[in-house]
Amino acid sequence: MLYKVTVKQNKLTSGMRVERGMSVDVVTNSIANPVTTNGGQAVADAFMRIYGIDIRKIGALNMAYLDVERIG
Repeated sequence: MLYKVTVKQNKLTSGMRVERGMSVDVVTNSIANPVTTNGGQAVADAFMRIYGIDIRKIGALNMAYLDVERIG
């Protein structure tokens, strides 16, 4: 399954920042939400690969900060 994960609100922590509108595409073998599946590892890896940001360390790896849209 292909998901688009988008940041819903700005957050600045530990000198790292995520801003509303930043997004990554995540491919998983599961139909479940990639933010809540496997501790969100696929989403964390995608943010690190694309933006160089540890979204888990910022505390934004949750549904309060992220919107998930199933693309395919």
